[in-house]
Order: sequence, then C-alpha cells, then structure tokens
Amino acid sequence: MRCSLRSFPSIKSRSKRRTRPTAGFSLVEMLVAVAIVGLLVGLVGPAAMRQLQASRGNATEAQIAQLRSALDIYQIDTGRLPSEDLGLNALVTNAGGAVPGWNGPYLRDGKLPQDAWGGAFLYRYDGDRVQVISLGADGQPGGTGRNADVPGYALGGKT
Repeated sequence: MRCSLRSFPSIKSRSKRRTRPTAGFSLVEMLVAVAIVGLLVGLVGPAAMRQLQASRGNATEAQIAQLRSALDIYQIDTGRLPSEDLGLNALVTNAGGAVPGWNGPYLRDGKLPQDAWGGAFLYRYDGDRVQVISLGADGQPGGTGRNADVPGYALGGKT
C-alpha cells in the first residue's frame, strides 16, 4: 500500500504550521524582561528615594528663606518682629489691627506655607533672636536623617 501526504491531511497541516512564524513573546523572553526591570528598580529605586528626601529638605530651606524675607519686610513696616505669641500668623493677618504699620499680608496668597512634609513651621523669638524651624519628616524635635529638624535663620531684632 502506497502512502502519501494526501491520505494524511492532519500531518500536512501540522508541517505547514511549523513553518509559519509565530507572533508574540515566548515565556523565556518575558522572564528576561521582568528580570531586567527588577534589576533596574532595585538599583535606581533607592537612589531616587534619597534624591526625593534631599529635595524635600531643599524645598523646606527655600520656604524658610521666603519666611525670612517676609519677616524682614514685616520688621521694616512695623519697626519690630512679631512676638512669639503672634508667631508667623502675624505675616498673614493683623490681629484686630493690633500692630501699627502692618501692611500685609506678607506672604503670597495670604497663607502660611507648610514644610515639605506637610507640617507647620515653628517660630521662636526671645526678644533678641528669631528662629524659624521645620521639625522634619517625623514632626518631632530632634531626630536624624530624614527626621532631622531643618533649622531656620537666626535674625536679630527688637520688639
């Protein structure tokens, strides 16, 4: 008995399928791509996080410099710096007209900025020196690394 490919159509169709190129990616190619992405994330991720923390500190220092400028203008207008009781709020509101010469608000949008971690700035004034301080990422005094306080500028002045 003679045998030909015509008598076995399923064999013929299988051989044609093998010669056609397939579309898509193989499992090995996908695993290699996932491994490469994983390596990149592992190498670049920590560096990006360190850069983010550094830029938060830089942004907070810039905000403190903005507050210092506003305090300088406040002092020129009123002849004094705000008391510790009035604090930084004196830059955005004249509590019932209590401060003669007040010509504010001294900050853009009439709002006090928050530090880069969403916390309020501390204002300390002992009658001789002014400090504007951010408590850092943890919002607590002291700390190290990203939780360290960002010290403000010390200014001289009289009330």
